[in-house]
Amino acid sequence: MFHYVGIAMTEKSNVEFSEREALFFHATGRPGKIEIIASKPMATQRDLSLAYSPGVAVPVRAIAEDPATAYDYTAKGNLVAVISNGTAILGLGNLGALASKPVMEGKAVLFKRFADVDSIDIELKTEDVDRFIDAVELMEPSFGGINLEDIKAPECFVIETTLKERMNIPVFHDDQHGTAIIAAAGVINAALLTGRDMKDMKVVVNGAGAASISCTELIKALGVPNENVIMCDSKGVIYQGRTEGMNQWKSAHAVKTDARTLTEAVKGADVFLGLSVAGAMSQDMVKSMAANPIIFAMANPDPEILPPDAHAVRPDAIVATGRSDFPNQVNNVLGFPFIFRGALDVRATGINEAMKLAAAKAIADLAREQVPEEVAKAYGRSHSFGPDYIIPAPFDPRLMEVVPAAVAQAAMDTGVAQKPIADMAAYRDSLKARLNPTTSVLTSAYELAKANPKRVVFAEAEEEVVLRAAIQFRELGYGIPVLVGRDHVRDKLKELGVRDPDSFELHNSVNSPLVPEMVDLLYARLQRRGYLRRDCERMVNRDRNIFGSLLVKMGVADAMISGVTRPYGQTLREVKRVMDPAAGRTPFGIHVMVTKDKTVFLADTTVHERPSASELADIAEGTVAVARRMGHDPRVAFLSYSNFGNPPGAFLDNVRDAVKLLDQRDVDFEYEGEMTPDAALNPTVMKNYPFSRLSGPANVLVMPGLQSANISAKLLRELGGTSMIGPVLVGMEKSVQIATMSSNASELLTLAVLAAGGIAL
Repeated sequence: MFHYVGIAMTEKSNVEFSEREALFFHATGRPGKIEIIASKPMATQRDLSLAYSPGVAVPVRAIAEDPATAYDYTAKGNLVAVISNGTAILGLGNLGALASKPVMEGKAVLFKRFADVDSIDIELKTEDVDRFIDAVELMEPSFGGINLEDIKAPECFVIETTLKERMNIPVFHDDQHGTAIIAAAGVINAALLTGRDMKDMKVVVNGAGAASISCTELIKALGVPNENVIMCDSKGVIYQGRTEGMNQWKSAHAVKTDARTLTEAVKGADVFLGLSVAGAMSQDMVKSMAANPIIFAMANPDPEILPPDAHAVRPDAIVATGRSDFPNQVNNVLGFPFIFRGALDVRATGINEAMKLAAAKAIADLAREQVPEEVAKAYGRSHSFGPDYIIPAPFDPRLMEVVPAAVAQAAMDTGVAQKPIADMAAYRDSLKARLNPTTSVLTSAYELAKANPKRVVFAEAEEEVVLRAAIQFRELGYGIPVLVGRDHVRDKLKELGVRDPDSFELHNSVNSPLVPEMVDLLYARLQRRGYLRRDCERMVNRDRNIFGSLLVKMGVADAMISGVTRPYGQTLREVKRVMDPAAGRTPFGIHVMVTKDKTVFLADTTVHERPSASELADIAEGTVAVARRMGHDPRVAFLSYSNFGNPPGAFLDNVRDAVKLLDQRDVDFEYEGEMTPDAALNPTVMKNYPFSRLSGPANVLVMPGLQSANISAKLLRELGGTSMIGPVLVGMEKSVQIATMSSNASELLTLAVLAAGGIAL
């Protein structure tokens, strides 16, 4: 089994990072972005004997007798190799095999994140086509599929075609086909919206590289006649009879036409597919197109024409780009993970045209369905099918169910599936279960933050780890960091590679004009609690948490994050001097434990030392609300050392009374207690209590007291094996998050996004 560290959102991004920050990300902790861990226990001598010698001899003999059993006894069936020679790395060109490794690791991360496909990167140090082909062909026993990446044209055409002929597993060059499949899905929907028939459309393709040629072939496969597609390269129209700059792949798409330039070709065109260079399309060209023009300007990072410029002259245009900051992003991550998922699950011998078309049509169909609310919020622009929503968002969790099923069915229909699926409905259910919904919801939270950027106070900006999180918060477009610290913070920003440190908003209590108003506000709150005015002046001037909380209280910022320089309890006490609980709410903390396929919410892990029955009931309801916002159907277990009175004890009454209170409140979720953790989580132990109201293992664990809760959360965090989010503070009048003193920049960034995005309320 493969465990991936560092999850990328999309393949294409217009965000610019400082070089230092990008290098720091890749170097922090374990270098790189992936690691390999065992998927079976390796704790005892017996485990090792079964895993290796002598136990491994048994599956070896079985595979020798029947090679198909390799899919049963090894990881082959869920393992894809991402292979490159580095001759066309992203937009950077030929930088060599070794330089391509960070990209290939990133691709492996995307396979795992989006479709639970294990992947390993392989970089081959050769530009010799034959040597490359031979090397990849020899790896067939190791992998269930081959994803070719960042190989320049025309060599990539020869490599893919030859490998598909020689190998009996899926071979897929994503640079060619990935963009084509997503673009085809968008064109299907744009044609539907504009009332066009494929057989009547005139299409102009600008660019003659790998992706352009694949787009052209797929558009023709959708029904656009050959003679209706004009391809252009840097020398102009590719027409029959042209000899300059031609090759066999371009010649296959040459047409009879009098047009010789892109300007001439695009006149009256219904569709423009740009896979070329920034600025290749002018506003005059857009004006010359047919009514309701369809423009896919996919040059990355800067498109052939920006959507606002196209709409300025043709408001009726439907525009797509490769960028996430405009509607209709053509993003390969919508395709390749799910295409391989479906192909692997039926043990396909290849990925054929029918499977690619099935993927494109499934993606197009998904965009026409009712958009789930969490996806609509995260997308941030259009909530339903229309000109600004012809392609699903990359983080739409339904992709995992829809696209692999369509690809698998096409593989079966075309006879390339070696393991047909008998029950497609059950298969779709299994696809939904492969990924933890928390992952998609957190991704949506990040996109929601982008769509609705907030001002977040970073109260400890003098700490480097906090500054790194603040830099990422701004550079990734999640909002505006409001820094609290002394003036030398700007020097630290510069040291961290920020080119314009003066552009960051910095508040210094020494010279802030807000201090008098802050003192008045704080003194009004605390004067009847034993504090003198000079006490309040001292706190405002010297305590960053007081100062930062007042910035939020006064509306200067929307949320705050703190905690890395002081113990949690101390920071919370300082925040409470400024802020109150939300009306009718009980503040408490949640640790969210995330594994590959499940999420467990632990509460209260930070606030109440000995919660009363009423507080326990409130904590349960509050945690349920958070669990639902993160995409889960909550099942609550009130934990104890006792299972329903066995053994008896003096500390059970609060837990029992909390259950009775929920009975009285007539809540709409499952709950049970008191019970031990194994009775709440282990199906075998749960069978001993058939009267339990839980229909399955609990995913909300309400702890009986702060001591057990905090110890449990910190033990789980330190022992590893899971990802831990939090503690997440809920129930305060304003959005405040208090990190642990050991938090890294990534964890601080997540808390800042949760504080800004509305999940932690």
